[in-house]
Amino acid sequence: MSISIAIVEDEKNYNNALKKVIDYQIDMKVVAQFFDGSAALLKLSDISPDVVMMDIQLQDMLGIDIIGKLKKNLPNTNFIMCTSFEDDEMIFNSLKAGAMGYLIKGESMDKILSSIRDVYNGGAPMSFSIARRVLNHFEKKSIEVKDFEKLTKRETEIVQLLSQGLLYKEIADKIFVSIDTVKKHVGNIYRKLQVGNKVEAINKFNNLKY
Repeated sequence: MSISIAIVEDEKNYNNALKKVIDYQIDMKVVAQFFDGSAALLKLSDISPDVVMMDIQLQDMLGIDIIGKLKKNLPNTNFIMCTSFEDDEMIFNSLKAGAMGYLIKGESMDKILSSIRDVYNGGAPMSFSIARRVLNHFEKKSIEVKDFEKLTKRETEIVQLLSQGLLYKEIADKIFVSIDTVKKHVGNIYRKLQVGNKVEAINKFNNLKY
């Protein structure tokens, strides 16, 4: 049984080139081509392909938005972004929307074909540069979480109160300690979180608690 594939790409030459190479494979077939987002949004649910090769920046809308609107209706369809965008926002918005793969245009056709097979079999194919960005992002988050975990229960409580806008005196009154004690805790918080002021500490706390 062949893998059914839809291509959503407004660059006609690239769209047709993908179709030609995919259809040459004995284990996969292009069942639909779309050259704008509106048509894809309208018809993809009825086609329900195994894999969708999705451009991000279409002339009439973002491919990310199409995935977000269709993913619930297409639970068995795997979306692979195929785009020239490599910035973190596009990558993570695509993955959050439900994309299972992210390829950069310019990848070899062999890489694209292997990625289609990979995602069909449960994988999450990515271009090397994208995989590196994703790993770096989670490594950074892991380091930040470890820093956050170094805080004592009291220090965590004080950061929470700072994030609520309380002043040192208000915090001291609330937790029944002196202002000097609060200042000492705050100094330890800055050192452990590797920040230089209250705003940075609050921002780091807010980023890590979700």
